[in-house]
Amino acid sequence: MKTSSPQRRALALAAAVIALGIASPVRAQSSADIAKAKSEGKLVIYSTTDQKQVAPLIKDFESMYPGLQVEYHDMNSTEVYNRFISESAVGASADVVWSSAMDQTVKLVNDGYAQPYKLSDTSKLPAWAIWKNEAFGTTFEPIAIVYNKRLLDAADVPKTHAEFTKLLRTKADKLKGKVTTYDPEKSGLGFMLHSQDALANSAGFWELAAAMGQTGMRVQTSVGTMLERIASGENLIGYNMIGSYALVRAAKDPSIGVAFTNDYNLVFSRVTFIAKQAAHPAAARLWLEYVLSQRGQTLIANQADLFAIRSDVQGETTISSLQARLGNAIKPIPIAPALLTYLDQSKRLEFLKKWNSVKAPK
Repeated sequence: MKTSSPQRRALALAAAVIALGIASPVRAQSSADIAKAKSEGKLVIYSTTDQKQVAPLIKDFESMYPGLQVEYHDMNSTEVYNRFISESAVGASADVVWSSAMDQTVKLVNDGYAQPYKLSDTSKLPAWAIWKNEAFGTTFEPIAIVYNKRLLDAADVPKTHAEFTKLLRTKADKLKGKVTTYDPEKSGLGFMLHSQDALANSAGFWELAAAMGQTGMRVQTSVGTMLERIASGENLIGYNMIGSYALVRAAKDPSIGVAFTNDYNLVFSRVTFIAKQAAHPAAARLWLEYVLSQRGQTLIANQADLFAIRSDVQGETTISSLQARLGNAIKPIPIAPALLTYLDQSKRLEFLKKWNSVKAPK
C-alpha cells in the first residue's frame, strides 16, 4: 500500500526522532489531561520564531497527540506583544506566547496575563530559566557579531567589545555606512538586547554605540534583512545579532562569518507562558511540557537549529557546547524582574534619547 505525502513526512520525522535517541514519550501528562487537550482540539501560539524552523516540533507534537492541531502565528516581537494585549482586552487571544523579546514577555507575565504551571521536570533547566512557574526560557542562544568573510579581513574580526570599538574608530572610512544592528525603537528584541548590553557594560556599550554612530550605522528590525545585506556586501559587519540564525545562514553561505566575544557574550532565551485566558489550556500545558522535555529540546537543537536550554541534550547547538566554547564569557540574561528596568517609560525614553544622540552624532 502506498503512503500519502503527509504520511511519508510523518514517518520520516518519526525516524528522525528515533535516530536522535528521543523516542520515549514526554512524561507527566495523565490520560485525562491528554483526553481533555484532544477534546479542545486546537492550540493557538503567537511566536517570534520562524514557522519554518519550528515545523519539525509542531509535526512531532501533532503526531504524539493525534486530533490536536497547532495554529501557529509567526510575527515580530512588537506585533506579538501588541496583538496579544489588544485581543486579551476583549477576552480572547493566543493560548501560548513564545517570544524572543524577553523583557516584553516578562512584562506580560508581571502584568497578570499568564497562568501558573508547575513543570514535571526542572532538574535539567537553569534556575534562572523559570520565573514564578509562569515564564519559562526555552532556548540558550548566543548573541553574535556577523561579518562578510569576503570583504572583511579575518584579522579585523573583533574578539572583544573593546576590539570592536577600536575597529570602528581605526577603519571608519572602510566601514562608513557598512555597519548594521537592530533598531531599538521598532524592534522589541533589539531594544532588549541593546538595553541589556548597556546594563552588562554601560561605559563600553555606549562607547561602542557612539563608534557605530560615527560610521553612519544602518538599523533594521529583522535579522534576516541584516544577514542578506551583510552577505551582499551592502553592509560588512553586524552587531548584537541572533547567533543561531547567523550560524544557519553561515552553514549555507560562505560569505557569512560568525564571531562570539570572549570578554562577555550575551545569551538570550525565547520566553514562553500559558495565557491566563487560554481557550485551550490543557493543550497549552501539553505543549509546554513538550517544548521543555528532552524530546522537544533535542528537536529544538537538531531540527529547529536553535540552541537547547536543557543540560542533557547533546549536539553543537546546546548549552553544553556553548559553555565549552565560551566558558566564563557566557552571560545569560535571566528571566527576572530586572528585565523590566528599561520598560519603565521614563527609563525607556531616556535610553532611546541617548541612543539617538549617538546614532546620529552632530
